[in-house]
Amino acid sequence: MSADPISRRDVSDATVARLPEYLRTLSRLAERGVSCVSSAELASAVGVRSAQLRKDLSRLGSYGVRGVGYEVETLAVEISRVLGLTRDWPVAVVGMGNLGHALASYPGFATKGFRVVALFDDDPGLVGEQVGGVVIRPFAELPARVRSDRIAIGVIATPAAAAQAVGEALAAAGVRSILNFAPASIAVPAAVDVRRVDLSTELQILAFHAQRRTYAAPLSGAVAR
Repeated sequence: MSADPISRRDVSDATVARLPEYLRTLSRLAERGVSCVSSAELASAVGVRSAQLRKDLSRLGSYGVRGVGYEVETLAVEISRVLGLTRDWPVAVVGMGNLGHALASYPGFATKGFRVVALFDDDPGLVGEQVGGVVIRPFAELPARVRSDRIAIGVIATPAAAAQAVGEALAAAGVRSILNFAPASIAVPAAVDVRRVDLSTELQILAFHAQRRTYAAPLSGAVAR
């Protein structure tokens, strides 16, 4: 039996960043009825080198069986345990504009163990509205709701100007994990983990690649003279 995931200290941030993609691929394989997968097949499906995949999984205590590979369901459960997905995580969304509404309504969170239990906004016109069965509360109620709902993860979906204040409020209320969708970085105590999702940056990166393909296309069809 592998060690408890909390006790693992040698799993790097880079490995953790790859685990969700391993899990997503294993889930797709399970849906197709695949019971075992080789490291080469799994690595190819994910888009990493076989050696990297084996190294990542060995850090979890999963070594596979020579000549057989990995049991899909067993490995998926192991990765889920390491990622903390075998328990429910109460989530609060702050900022109920279009993005906040979309995040609060997303059904995929619940299937992965994330339960949106609280929604906040400082717009009186939005307070009292229900999204996904959860009532939008005044932002001032955040500290009390963090305690009563045992909120573990805060999602910031506000405009950039409000992000820092929201981050500080979440941290002060005891939330130690923040997902920041606002187009701004926030400064919080070192004990708080922040992941930033900058949609505009991602679109700019896609625009770069699209532009490169556009300019490369005529060249690819050119005939050497």
